[in-house]
Amino acid sequence: QVQLVESGGGLVQPGGSLTLSCAVSSGAGSFNAMGWYRQAPGKQRELVASITSSGGVTYGDSVKGRVTISRDDAKNTVELQMNNLKPEDTAVYYCNVARWLRNGPVHQFWGQGTQVAVSS
Repeated sequence: QVQLVESGGGLVQPGGSLTLSCAVSSGAGSFNAMGWYRQAPGKQRELVASITSSGGVTYGDSVKGRVTISRDDAKNTVELQMNNLKPEDTAVYYCNVARWLRNGPVHQFWGQGTQVAVSS
């Protein structure tokens, strides 16, 4: 019932910028947390950024200072603005949303992933 549609990936030069967008399917409801993960070849999936329904933001150490995450609850979308991209940012980026009730299980949903390649 919950579907995530990602867009904005592509090939950029080092030092360039890119914005990723993730739209949640209509009628899917709201989420406590929305964010982005990435997985590079030969590496584990890691958190890039997340934002809670109250506006709390967490950034991964490797991207801190270079990315900005935001959400639009009216549209149920989450956006990731990336600046000063480096070759090590090359990865498949996955949108992730999660929701839970107090003392209840966490329900997570993932997008299909979008490729970001940083190369000269």
